Amino acid sequence: MRIMAQTAMVMALDKCIGCHTCSVTCKQAWTNRAGTEYVWFNNVETRPGQGYPRRYEDQEKWKGGWELNSRGKLKLKAGGRLAKLFGIFASPVQPELNDYYEPWTYDYENLINAPAGNDFPVAKPKSLITGEDMKIEWSANWDDSLGGSERSGQQDPVLEKMRRDAEEKVKLEFDSTFMFYLPRICEHCLNPSCMASCPSGAIYKREEDGIVLVDQDRCRGWRQCVTGCPYKKMYFNHRSGKAEKCTFCYPRIEVGLPTVCAETCVGRLRYIGIFLYDADRVTAAASVPNEQDLYEAQLDLMMDPNDPAVIAAARAEGIPEDWLDAARRSPVYALAKELRVALPLHPEYRTMPMVWYVPPLSPIVDVLQEQGHDGESADNLFGAIEALRIPVEYLAEIFTAGDTDLVTGVLRKLAAMRAYMRDITLGDAPDERIAADVGMTGAQIVAMYRLMAVAKYEERYVIPSAHLEDAHNLEEIGCSLDVEGGPGMGQTGVFGEASGRPTPVAVENFAALQARQRGEDPTGNGDLGGRVNLLNWDGRGAPKGLFPANNNRGAPDGSASGSTGEGKGAVYDQAEGDGPASGPGRQDTGRQDTGGPDPGGDPGEPGRGPGGAERP
Repeated sequence: MRIMAQTAMVMALDKCIGCHTCSVTCKQAWTNRAGTEYVWFNNVETRPGQGYPRRYEDQEKWKGGWELNSRGKLKLKAGGRLAKLFGIFASPVQPELNDYYEPWTYDYENLINAPAGNDFPVAKPKSLITGEDMKIEWSANWDDSLGGSERSGQQDPVLEKMRRDAEEKVKLEFDSTFMFYLPRICEHCLNPSCMASCPSGAIYKREEDGIVLVDQDRCRGWRQCVTGCPYKKMYFNHRSGKAEKCTFCYPRIEVGLPTVCAETCVGRLRYIGIFLYDADRVTAAASVPNEQDLYEAQLDLMMDPNDPAVIAAARAEGIPEDWLDAARRSPVYALAKELRVALPLHPEYRTMPMVWYVPPLSPIVDVLQEQGHDGESADNLFGAIEALRIPVEYLAEIFTAGDTDLVTGVLRKLAAMRAYMRDITLGDAPDERIAADVGMTGAQIVAMYRLMAVAKYEERYVIPSAHLEDAHNLEEIGCSLDVEGGPGMGQTGVFGEASGRPTPVAVENFAALQARQRGEDPTGNGDLGGRVNLLNWDGRGAPKGLFPANNNRGAPDGSASGSTGEGKGAVYDQAEGDGPASGPGRQDTGRQDTGGPDPGGDPGEPGRGPGGAERP
């Protein structure tokens, strides 16, 4: 038994409101630069829907993940070494730009500088790839909230599979359909197929916390990882020629802070903690013949942090005591293993994903309420879960490889929690039969409610920080902020990185803001042409163009407008002198809050490449 620690995340989908705040903040922190315009480490999909990139779940086409060969051994679905060699220069099974979308901005300059005329000027969409005029036809969340579902909804690969299995058409009529939001990041799998697909050995899994990263020095841009990842969360930077992926915000994790997407989540639906797992049994667990047994096989890998034998084995592997304490308090362990209400995303890919989801009960509650029934009644909810076949089967195809019994069991627990806690909230005696019907006790129901409904910050995020004695091992060979094309390498113009150029990036990145805050010129640009972008102004100083020119400065009567202008100028001049030298929070530390797209070297202890070989 070889015990290792894995940082993991659980998302409660009933809490997701589809605001995309997580996507925007992640984009701002990590991929707001040239070469990554189409890259979304975090995206929020509306399901049913095609996902991002389009139809990424169609593994018959994309060949992602693992499968079993005739001898019951794991092999990459895209083929072994020989197949990789033949396709190394032009992989035919990876998404093209049309499967993602062609990113764009708008010609705002035309709105400002268009000559006077009888027609209103327009801001035409401009491609961020070519700089040419373009027609907008798709984007990362084009079908958000079932927009255009009558035209594109039937192209959902999960619905297609359901139609084939049932030999009937699953209709998407607007008045009887269902929907939920599905946020996605890299799964940081225990058995990552992207790592095994890389010919250069550039992808590695950190031993101290299990985060999967890309060594930018070793990456040669073969793009086999894009093919190998079944979730299509590996991206190719067309400017740097390197692969990039979600880093689980490892600089924040190392100091005990949650990821940017979790920190900024409006619905508070994300939980971060650690699992202890047996690394020696990962391959065996991923190799079980029946796909519907993969969920239980992965649960069996998660070791009990209260078991003395597990604790002794973890200590023998050098896992610190505070990490063991964090494992005992881990919310992800409680939701996945103890309460068994969190499920993995597409376990049939055999990658052992470590971002799990609490499936939504809201589609069923909404149907009951629309029909005039009590959506909180245990009897109504239990009956509706059994009757509404399509939502349950759809969730099963996503989370349990088609096992509807598992999904039904989880939804019944969530329904029981609603009904049981409503009685308590209304001052009635709790009905213990509700808890017994789903195999739980009243105390377990209350504990689940506490964690899922009213948990505080420190209960949702139990993240042990890196140890001082491991600091050398966590150093990067080359700071990922400084690699060509990495975050922080953009220009510091006030209108954003490369704004107004042929291939502009639409939003400002963090390093540009920091450069302005620490630089001589608080606006970051000496000549604004009489204009200032208030979205990018950090509040320091009074940049040229912020206020209209004071034409009455020399008026003998000292008009009110002149004194007002002078007063405002004096206030801002004083703020400039007394203002902070850097932004709020930890932004002045650079690396810890933003990191790079992927490390320039090994930020963690020696990782293992494909085949288990130690990497220095």
